[in-house]
Amino acid sequence: MSYTVNCSILLTELPLLERAEAAKAAGFDSVEFWWPFATAVPADADVDAFVASIKNAGVQLAGLNFFAGDMPAGDRGLVSWIGRDSEFKDNVAVVAAIGEATGCKAFNALYGNRQDEHTPEEQDALALENLLVATAGVASIGGTVLIEPVSGTPAYPLKTAADALSVVNKVKETGAGNIALLADFFHLSVNGDDVAAVIEKHAHEFGHVQIADAPGRGAPGTGTLPLGEWITRSRELGYTGGIALEYKQERETAFNWLIRQNA
Repeated sequence: MSYTVNCSILLTELPLLERAEAAKAAGFDSVEFWWPFATAVPADADVDAFVASIKNAGVQLAGLNFFAGDMPAGDRGLVSWIGRDSEFKDNVAVVAAIGEATGCKAFNALYGNRQDEHTPEEQDALALENLLVATAGVASIGGTVLIEPVSGTPAYPLKTAADALSVVNKVKETGAGNIALLADFFHLSVNGDDVAAVIEKHAHEFGHVQIADAPGRGAPGTGTLPLGEWITRSRELGYTGGIALEYKQERETAFNWLIRQNA
C-alpha cells in the first residue's frame, strides 16, 4: 500500500521545511502539501527552499494545492472567486514550475466559497475559465487538476462527489482531459455522501484519494469509517494511485495505527 503524508495537516509541530524529512524518517516515500506559501506568487527564494526540502529529504512530492486564499480565515480556493482571477492565473505558473522541479503530477484546485454579491452562475462561469487555464498550465508536465468536495464550510458549493464531477465533466466537455475527482473519504462521509456507492461507480476514475476517520478527522481507527474496506474496494475497481493521510494527529502518535496494522 502506497501512503502519502499530507505535511500541511500532519507533522505541523515542525517548521514547514522540516516536515518532508520527518515524513521520510517515519518511513514514507511521498508527501503532499496544501499551498505552502502565504501568497499566490511567492519569492523565488522561498520556492527554491521548499523544493530543496523535498529533494533533500529524498521523497516524492505527490500532491500540491493551488493557492486557496487565507485558509485559516475560512477561504477555500480562488477558482470561482470573482475579483481574484488574475491572482489564480498567476499562481498556475508557479504551481507548474514546482511540479516540473519535483515531478509532482497532481494539483488540487479548491473551488472557492459562494459570494453573496455574485450569482452562482457567474462564479461557475469564471471557475470554468480558470480551470481551463489550470489544466493547460500543468498539461505540459503531465499534470492533472483535482476537484475536491469539502466539508465544514457551508459556503463551499461542492459537497458531494456528484457536485465535483459536474465541474470535472464541464471542463472535459471543452476537450481538456487532465482533470479528475479528488475522493476525500472523510469529507464525502461527513457531507452525507454514499461513499461506498461513489467507489462502486467512480473508483476507476479517481484522480487521488485522501483519508481521515470520522467523527473527528483523526487517524484511521479513531472513528467509525470503514476506511480499509473502502481503500481495498477502490483498488479492486481500478484505482492505482496513492492514499494520502490527511488527518489531525500529534506527531508522536500519528502513525501508530500503521505499526499495529503491519505487526
